[in-house]
Amino acid sequence: MSENPSTPQEDAERIRLKRLAKLQSTETSGRSSPAASASTAPLPQPKPVASKPIPTPSSSKRPTPAPAAPSPAPVKKRAPAKFDLAIWEHETVEFIFKATLERSVAEQTAYETVWLKQLAEELESEGMSKNIPLNADLADRILIARLELDPGAMSDDLEYLPVLASLPAQQTTFEYLVGTWKRVNAIRSALMKKARRSASGYSPPDTQAALVRLDKLRELVISYTGLTLQEPEMFPQPTGRPLGSPELVAPLLSLSTLSGPLLSTPTASPNSLTPSDIEQFLQDLARRFEPDNELDGVLGPVVKALLFHESLFRPEGLGGGDASWRGVVGGLEVLVSIKAIAVMITRMEEWNPVNATAPTFERTSLFGPLCRLGVFSREWPALGQSYFSDPDKRSRDDVESSFASLRGTLKSLQSSLFQIFNTLVRAGPESREAVLQYFARVISLNSRRAGTHVDMDTVSSDCFMVNLQTILLRFAEPFMDANYSKMDRIDPLFYAQSSRIDLKEETRIKATSDEASEWEKANSNPMGLSVVLPGEHAVIFDNAAPEPNFISNIFYLAIAMSHYGYLKTIQTFNNLAKHLEDLKRHLEQISGDGSWMGASGARLLVKSRVEAAINQIKTEQAKIRIQQFAYQAQLSDPEFVFRSLGFTTFLSTWVIRQVDPKRTHPNPPAQIPLPEDVPTSFRVLPEYIIEDIVEYFLFVVQTSPEKFEMSGKTELMTFILTFLNSTWYIKNPFLKSKINDVLFLSIWGYGYERHGILGNLLNTHPVALKHLMPALMHFYIEVEQTGASSQFYDKFNARNVDKFIRFVNLMINDVTYLMDESFSELTQIHEIQVEMKDQATWNTKTQEYRRERESTLRSLERQASSYTTLSRSTVELLKVFTAETKAPFMMPEIVDKLAAMLDYNLVALAGPKYQELKVQDAEKLKFKPRELLTDILQVFLNLRDRPEFIRAVANDGRSFSKAVFQSAAKLALGNGLKSATEVEQLLDFATKVEEVRLLMEAEDEDIGDVPDEYLDPILATVMRDPVRLPTSNNIIDRSTIRSHLLSDTTDPFNRAPLKIEDVIPDPELKARIDAFLIERRNKAKERQEVDMA
Repeated sequence: MSENPSTPQEDAERIRLKRLAKLQSTETSGRSSPAASASTAPLPQPKPVASKPIPTPSSSKRPTPAPAAPSPAPVKKRAPAKFDLAIWEHETVEFIFKATLERSVAEQTAYETVWLKQLAEELESEGMSKNIPLNADLADRILIARLELDPGAMSDDLEYLPVLASLPAQQTTFEYLVGTWKRVNAIRSALMKKARRSASGYSPPDTQAALVRLDKLRELVISYTGLTLQEPEMFPQPTGRPLGSPELVAPLLSLSTLSGPLLSTPTASPNSLTPSDIEQFLQDLARRFEPDNELDGVLGPVVKALLFHESLFRPEGLGGGDASWRGVVGGLEVLVSIKAIAVMITRMEEWNPVNATAPTFERTSLFGPLCRLGVFSREWPALGQSYFSDPDKRSRDDVESSFASLRGTLKSLQSSLFQIFNTLVRAGPESREAVLQYFARVISLNSRRAGTHVDMDTVSSDCFMVNLQTILLRFAEPFMDANYSKMDRIDPLFYAQSSRIDLKEETRIKATSDEASEWEKANSNPMGLSVVLPGEHAVIFDNAAPEPNFISNIFYLAIAMSHYGYLKTIQTFNNLAKHLEDLKRHLEQISGDGSWMGASGARLLVKSRVEAAINQIKTEQAKIRIQQFAYQAQLSDPEFVFRSLGFTTFLSTWVIRQVDPKRTHPNPPAQIPLPEDVPTSFRVLPEYIIEDIVEYFLFVVQTSPEKFEMSGKTELMTFILTFLNSTWYIKNPFLKSKINDVLFLSIWGYGYERHGILGNLLNTHPVALKHLMPALMHFYIEVEQTGASSQFYDKFNARNVDKFIRFVNLMINDVTYLMDESFSELTQIHEIQVEMKDQATWNTKTQEYRRERESTLRSLERQASSYTTLSRSTVELLKVFTAETKAPFMMPEIVDKLAAMLDYNLVALAGPKYQELKVQDAEKLKFKPRELLTDILQVFLNLRDRPEFIRAVANDGRSFSKAVFQSAAKLALGNGLKSATEVEQLLDFATKVEEVRLLMEAEDEDIGDVPDEYLDPILATVMRDPVRLPTSNNIIDRSTIRSHLLSDTTDPFNRAPLKIEDVIPDPELKARIDAFLIERRNKAKERQEVDMA
């Protein structure tokens, strides 16, 4: 036998030539078969398949075996018959192909064994004996002769008609070949079983020779099977049957977990592939056609037919009773389990189609239709309608039941998708790179998806992006251990050394695009030079090494996929709530006061229109609630949240390690605050890394706070405190604000946890006890800063008391603004409510006027509730601080501002016009005037014994009134807001203030007119400590400029940058002012003495 196996192309060409020769002449001589020289390498042993009794050497009379040697002595048991290879081979070929050259053999089996009359005549004409034994060398011609038989053909040969009539009418070539393949496996299994028995008479050489022949037969069968899959019309086929690749797709679809066990029963057809056959069958195909990528033509169409199966495009998607999509998953799993096929899939053109766009990629790429399955209503509206119809009527238990069902299905799908991608990655370097390119291509196509106003029809769907995110998260799990021991395997220079993710259009954390380009150019290191990252313990990376490792690729791809995919999906989900709120307001606006309900006569048309509009809004509200439930099924899935949160906390820890000079965080933790110098390697990172950490933390603390109970609390707290204490590391002020929002929401109670996620930790953890208050003050101060973000940090090492004074100043500003806005809104609400209460007058107004006033009222109510809540909490904070520490509030730049603010708000709450703040349903507006009055009075009580405060209140000529204090004391006592003792202390304070006020007025009268050069140019008061401003050259009182610089670090006259250390004292002017005051007071004293005399 030849050592060179034939190729499928050679086989196909040979068959065509033979068939052509038959058409030209009936006397064609046989040509040698390339397939007859198939490889003799033994194949792996297949699983046994039940079949009819397998022939033994004694089951045929030809060829006649040699007589057995006479026994030297009688024995009790007859010796086993000697194995005759020629007889076994004849019977085996006849059994496998169900074909014979003898009419009598066919008649004995009722033509189940087919009589190949024409082949027998051909062989006889070639000079072969009439009783030629069948063997592997003739197998090729036997198989072709059998496959060329057409049960529907007409024949004039009467003795051959029974042969044609006995052929299975609807059996395809593929089915026949599958049957032969299964019979080969069955004989092989029986042969091996007999060979293992020492008494069987099968010697090792005999067994090996038989196996060689079986392998040759199997090679032949597999070759023709591959050809049939590619060119099903090569041999006669029944009509009306799917031919070619669909014949293999069908058994692949049977491999789902639901249908597999049913189809693997012993009653399966001997000519069809059962689930237990398919893997071995595919392995044989792969082994035969893998060389020279011939496998692509054989199984490529099968893969495409499977992965674009109609079940993946049903409107019900994952829902409904038809779960045939599971068959696609099962079939794909067994395909990729064979390395040659896995690699073949990733080199197919459809794996990563070149001309695909963002919206078409998930429909035209091989894995797209499977990866786009999901639950979101935009892609699968029928699923939401099926599980969450009539959302307002569903109980919580009903909704949770639907969640559980959908989440179970999603878990099955996403677990299988990961296993499939993981198998591809492990198949070899070629397929691993193809998988990474696949993820990178999706990210590249969807670079616009993270935009605020993106048209979702121009990008990939939420289902597709989230499914890919779940795969990447699972890939990341192995390197996200609890001790962060593998974190250093992530290449920090990835963005410079890999072009897989394009950042050209992305904003950097704190670098310009030019700076980022320079950094990338410097670190791309094409010559293999060493690159040293700055830090106390420098780390050297040698770029002569290969491209970034698999861990680095997965890490950065997961970050990008989250930004363009998952986080955008969360934003879409949050927008649904906003839309629902807008519809609610619209419904309230249309409903109005309900006067239209009793309409009659000519106004019935108006009533009908209003009712139609209301019903339309309610229908839209129901649709949005269905969408919300569908999104929650995926986004709030506990397992998905746990994985996403684990990756986010890992990422937040990695970010801190990048700015830790020792590069060891969290073992031990980085020192807070971070160094003033921000490393370039951190500055050039895409801003979306920090942004996505914050956005996801915001989402989880609001929707799934309980997930932090298992892990992530410490990482969350550390991330917040690190960057709130080191805010100069982040350029975007809105991003800094969001970090503070995360902290705020992390102390909201949930379930049985009254103090929220971080409440208890912030009160006990050493890092929080040391750094929480400085962090809050840093942020509070920076919110008010304008100009360069480094202004506050020019004096980063200043004493904490200076920071606190600045903090107090801003807090007073906020209280002033919030209270003023609150009272303004409440006064307007009061006026409209009073107007509407007078029904007689109100009904005389036009409908347009009333609608406009109602709309104004609703708008004012929304704004007022926000102002009242913030003002109440800020005043409460002021009350706490003044009780604990008084000195900072007595500073000259603070105390006057504090006193004026308190006096003004006390007049509003207890003065002659306080009734104008009375509104209906104050609870709805979150307005609690009694609590607000209580807190303001408490601030007065906290500071009542400080002379500076008494003098500052007395100096407030605009708002201070002893009568208002008396009115407030009466209200406080009458409503039980303060005790009798506290009221007495308050009145005593007011008396002291009044005395000081009178004394100050007398002093002002004594002084009389003051020269302008002695007056502060801003407050018009006599300067006590005049200083000169260096750039504008203006003279101003030190306390005035200090107060100004607390809120605005510029010269008030020319807006040039200014620090308090830059002002220049003017001792000569101060001496003249002091002398002027002494002179005026002495003259006043002399006048008093004269008057008394």
